[in-house]
Amino acid sequence: MLNIGSYDERIKNFDWNIAEKELDYHPGDIINIGWYCSDRICLMGKADKPGLLWEGSTGVEKRYTYNDIRLNSNTIAQFLLDLGIKPEDRVCLFMDKIPELYIGFLGILKMGAIAQPLFSAFGDDSLFIRLDNAQTTAIITQKKHLPKVRKIIDKMPYMKHIIIVDADPGKPLANREVAFDMAKAEKIETFDFHPTTAESPSVLHYTSGTTGQPKGVKHVHYSLISQYLTSKWVLDLRDDDIYWCTADPGWVTGTSYGIIGAFSNGVTQCVLDAGFSADNWYRFIEKYRISMWYSAPTAIRSLMKAGEEVIKKYDLSSLRHLASVGEPLNPEAVIWSERVFGKPFLDTYWQTETGSIMISNYPGMKIKPGSMGKPFPGITATVIHPETFEPFNESGKIGLIAIKPGWPAMMRTYWKNEETYQKKFQNGWYLPGDRSSIDNEGYFWFVGRDDDVINTGGHLVSPFEVESALLEHPAVAESAVVAKPDFVNMEVVKAFVTLKPGFTASKDLDLEIMNFVRKKLSPLAMPQEIEFIDSLPKTRSGKIMRRILHAKEWGEEIGDTSTLEND
Repeated sequence: MLNIGSYDERIKNFDWNIAEKELDYHPGDIINIGWYCSDRICLMGKADKPGLLWEGSTGVEKRYTYNDIRLNSNTIAQFLLDLGIKPEDRVCLFMDKIPELYIGFLGILKMGAIAQPLFSAFGDDSLFIRLDNAQTTAIITQKKHLPKVRKIIDKMPYMKHIIIVDADPGKPLANREVAFDMAKAEKIETFDFHPTTAESPSVLHYTSGTTGQPKGVKHVHYSLISQYLTSKWVLDLRDDDIYWCTADPGWVTGTSYGIIGAFSNGVTQCVLDAGFSADNWYRFIEKYRISMWYSAPTAIRSLMKAGEEVIKKYDLSSLRHLASVGEPLNPEAVIWSERVFGKPFLDTYWQTETGSIMISNYPGMKIKPGSMGKPFPGITATVIHPETFEPFNESGKIGLIAIKPGWPAMMRTYWKNEETYQKKFQNGWYLPGDRSSIDNEGYFWFVGRDDDVINTGGHLVSPFEVESALLEHPAVAESAVVAKPDFVNMEVVKAFVTLKPGFTASKDLDLEIMNFVRKKLSPLAMPQEIEFIDSLPKTRSGKIMRRILHAKEWGEEIGDTSTLEND
């Protein structure tokens, strides 16, 4: 029996109080995500049920019951309070996918602070920009990432504590550094969690745009309502499932569905903190008998590339339901997964700002390979004209995806940037910034983004941020960054660079600049190709015309060039 039952029946007279009733929440009550994802599950009689099964790159395994998660999150919450951290202070999680990341997230929320997860591959520049914007009070990290933090700490007087979860015993710590060992810390049996309410801030996720600095997306504790129910109905999470969400909690999927959705539904979830390989992933599925698998098109295409022979080495019969997130899922991947796994990956569409799944394919619903599916019950979505912002009256028209505001997990603002937040709304609609069409059966078909942010492997990269890093290299005079087509990652970063006098294009300089960006930002932001050119296409006012470079890369029509500098 599917959790969602009949999609057509569910969309009739839907109300979010379906989730509120199941969570025993009433409007005006205290609602704390940390408590709902640990203590509540224990009170339901699942204290001894495995909540987190973790495996590291060296094969080390760790196992945590829901009672372990409750006790350890209590302990972290109390530790933060004892340091003097206050409710609504920002606490950054800057770690690999280790247990302290998942449990620490809940601990931060329990004591009322705002969790700020950041991707551990970020370089010091990317890290500083986000910490500085949030004026972060504390950062929880590992000794392997400590050099990046130490490099920028003098620029952050607001950063009071650097908490190291694996500090070497007896080794002296620098100013503001403190050690915390979750395994050895005395467990706190009872913790009076902070009485957060629906609109209390919970998570601050950073997302990149095409211009300006990364934006802090503020979510609240009431987001739990959306994340709980979408996990149950879209991911079809059931009490006996072994669930694997491959996303890193440095990104929103890894928190909304790699922590909150899984733990609030009381399922057992697995985490693999190791590099990607087809053998490694299939071995992991076989070993832990994964039944629900939520992954990304980039990973799926990499598995396709590895071939079908490797699949025959493993018993993957435990797989019951598969879903995809992060970028459009090409039809070939859906057809391929149905052939090799006996079931299709179901595409889901949402973004950091929406906090939860907006448009999706559902268990039991007819799947059209390449389609995004239909809106989640309770979500009013359509396609509107990009200039009048009025909905189209006929199917097949390409326009902007538009969603009626008001769902529980919707972002509440961009941190310190209310003006940009307000620009996301037009004519009573929230605009995600993507284009789509809707067919005559109500299925959405993704066309592309309305801006030029680069989606590489499901992770958004800001051209502006990469261009800024490139300009810091002594050889670079000007730069423009666009997306380049890529079979595995859908898109990768390509940079067009003009050189300063005295520098000559070469393969060595190419690699030097690539590594320069990699160290400053992250491996994801590093250009996969650099093309040295004499001049960049610009308007007469001096604005670089990225769309011309983008069009050439994708073999598209260049369009109007009337404002081009040398036209």
